[in-house]
Parts: sequence; structure tokens; C-alpha cells
Amino acid sequence: MTGQPSWVPPGIDTQRANVARVYDYLLGGSHNFLADQDVGRMIAALEPNARAIGRANRAFLGRAVRVLADAGIRQFLDIGSGIPTEGSVHEVAQQAAPDARVAYVDVDPVAIAHSRAILEGNQNAMVIDADLREPEKILAHDGTQHMIDFSQPAGLLLVAVLHFIADAEDPWRIVATLRDRLAPGSYLVVCHGTDEGKPTVAHAAEKVYDRGVSAGLHMRSRAEILRFFDGFELVDPGVVPIPLWRPDSPADVPEPGKFWGGLVGVAQKP
Repeated sequence: MTGQPSWVPPGIDTQRANVARVYDYLLGGSHNFLADQDVGRMIAALEPNARAIGRANRAFLGRAVRVLADAGIRQFLDIGSGIPTEGSVHEVAQQAAPDARVAYVDVDPVAIAHSRAILEGNQNAMVIDADLREPEKILAHDGTQHMIDFSQPAGLLLVAVLHFIADAEDPWRIVATLRDRLAPGSYLVVCHGTDEGKPTVAHAAEKVYDRGVSAGLHMRSRAEILRFFDGFELVDPGVVPIPLWRPDSPADVPEPGKFWGGLVGVAQKP
């Protein structure tokens, strides 16, 4: 479209906010539009810690990938990967192990186009255009089959994506379908929005997303989030607020009682 940046794929509706681009805005990225920025500003007005939550989520992803790489995992399936920014899964994993393979999965055309540009020439990473709501198609996709050997342990990353799946779409069945395909020794990494701590703010954020974003937001309780790990063994420290999962240093531990918007956990398949 006339006047759009060169990285915008044809046919993109820039008047409707998208979850990947709102997240990009909150992280300080540049692959977003006015509609995404408007939603981001509304979220920040509701929760002044919103940008810090986004950064904490990104930092958790990096820490989790490093832990999995140190445990010997050499293949990662990152579903709902969004727009790659500094510290993406392939960067962290391949820094630890140059032969690590990463399959990114997303449905946003901007995220896919930008991912393809970043991954050009990287033989061990690729992006797949697919929807988490159709896990069977993700598992059967040629790209997934090329990157992931399901007879060997893998890391399944579902970071800040499950809360965009409504209860009626049965996110627990979706995750179970993916979990069941993983070999023993595999890991599941989850970050999920929660209404624990500030239910009023969480529910207000849901309303903002419902009105202005292409996918609604569905905060869940700790008990509901724990169900995603059924059949897997949680690793220490279990399911905790985002910055409390194995912080890099004591200085990274936030002040007590601060709202972090989400719970995270990592678990292994026996």
C-alpha cells in the first residue's frame, strides 16, 4: 500500500491491532502501526508496569532456552513466536550450541516476513505460517518435519500465546496434542497471563484486547495454567511470576508484591 514501509507485506490491515505487533510496540520495537500503538498505550495506562512485563517475559524466554540448551536440547519448536527481537530463540540456542535447530510458528504476516528476512541464510532455523489452534497441521507441516526430529527430545515453547486461545477452543487439548508428540526428555516452556494479584487490571486489559485487537485476551488462574503441564514434571522453581524463574542475579529479583501479569514454568516429559 502507498506510504507503507517496505517491510509491510501486501494486504495487511494496519487499521486493526495485532497481538504480535502490540507486543513489539511494548518492547520498543518498530514493526507496529498506529492501531497497535494505541492498544499498547491503553494497556500501559491500565498497568504502568506493562513495558517491564514485556521485557521480563523476553528475558525469561532467553533464560529458559539457555537452561534447555545446557540440558542437551538441540531442537526447539516456538509457537506464537511473534516478531523476532534481540535475544530470539535461535540466537540464544545457537550461541550455546551452533547446531541447534529452531522452527518458529506464527500467523501474523508481519512477524513471518520479518522472521524470514532475519533467518535468511540460517540453515538451522525457519519460520512456519501456521495457527496454534490447529496443532495437527503444525506437527505435520513440512517445515516442522524438516527441523524437528520428534523421536529425540525437543523444547516446545508456548510463551505469551496461550492466553489468546479462548476456553471454547480448548487450549488444554491443543497443548496435550503437542505434548503427546514429544519424546521423553523433552521440555515444555509456558508463559501465560494471569489475573492473580490484580484481577481488576487483568480484566480491564481483557476488555481492551477484546475491543481493539484481532485476538481476545483470556487471563487464567494458577490452577488453570498448571493443567497445561499435565503428565510433565515441573523443574525448580515451579510455576512462578515471570521474573522469579531462575533470575540471572539477585539484583534481577523485583520488589515484593509487584504485579507481573503472568506466570511461567518449565517442565520435562518423563
